[in-house]
Amino acid sequence: MVKKAENIIVGISIGDLNGIGSEVVLKTFEDTRMLELCTPVIFANVKILSFIKKTLQLNVNLHGIDKMEQIVPGKINVLNVWREGVNLEFGVNDENVGKYAVRSFTAATKALKEGLVDVLVTAPINKYNIQSEEFHFPGHTDYLDQELEGDALMLMVQDGLRVGLFTDHIPVNEVSNHLTEALIHKKIETVHKTLIQDFGITRPKIAVLGLNPHCGDNGVIGKEDDAVIKPALKKMFDKGIMVFGPFSADSFFGLSQYEKYDAVIANYHDQGLVPFKTLSFGNGVNYTAGLNKIRTSPDHGTAYEIAGKGEADYNSFKEAVYLAIDVYNNRNEHKELVKNPLKTKQKQL
Repeated sequence: MVKKAENIIVGISIGDLNGIGSEVVLKTFEDTRMLELCTPVIFANVKILSFIKKTLQLNVNLHGIDKMEQIVPGKINVLNVWREGVNLEFGVNDENVGKYAVRSFTAATKALKEGLVDVLVTAPINKYNIQSEEFHFPGHTDYLDQELEGDALMLMVQDGLRVGLFTDHIPVNEVSNHLTEALIHKKIETVHKTLIQDFGITRPKIAVLGLNPHCGDNGVIGKEDDAVIKPALKKMFDKGIMVFGPFSADSFFGLSQYEKYDAVIANYHDQGLVPFKTLSFGNGVNYTAGLNKIRTSPDHGTAYEIAGKGEADYNSFKEAVYLAIDVYNNRNEHKELVKNPLKTKQKQL
């Protein structure tokens, strides 16, 4: 059964309370039209968010609840994950505040796993102050990869621009050691599948960037492009996946070659995210592809330098909510098309 828009429940983890996360979340839902698209549930504490709302002079009405059964459509629901007060100091890296970011995130993930929320949108965390004996992950994605079925892949999205990564949060000097044929195949298959089921693209075209300058110049500046990447791409192409490359990374975005493809896969974090963030102008979204559940986040961090000043741009978070809802609807439509192949043929016609 297809849900009405306002009944799509968007779970939101609050992130680092000393950063801009709470601000961009609340600013997003200042526009009451957002409540016609979904029902938000923020995993935090209603008193703390009321304090932040008052401090930043935001015009939102918060509905505090103690269990998911109390959710009210048309309201900004705040599930009280904890009751005690938290000492906030905007712009400060605080380990204690980091613990509450983890409590919010793990509670929201649990609700996502149990189907109590339909999608998850995560506000920014500080990757350093969340570390503990109980939670030792580089960030959201690695924890979700453990808790949810599938293989997580970071896919940055802004309209038709989609940039994925073969490797993400690892040192640059370890990238070449991680680039195996098996990894390349797995990531390409994940991107191919998500373009079909999550973005509704029937025959997606994928571009892959080269690892070395000028793709190694026939082995003069590194052998990985010829020895590993090219053979791996050929095998995927022969299997019927429309994957092309490797392309020289230095000119690929500058020449707008990305516009010819439905997704681009970079070899490491900065190779993909530097051009993406340059082109997305603060409207980009981080989508975790490859999982059995849907999670998005804004493409920025805690921004301590402007926290508590009311200056944060909320567009990226708003776009993260939009994308989560779109992917939710696309997945449901894809499931229906798989059940009824006749609809698939009619759609292609």
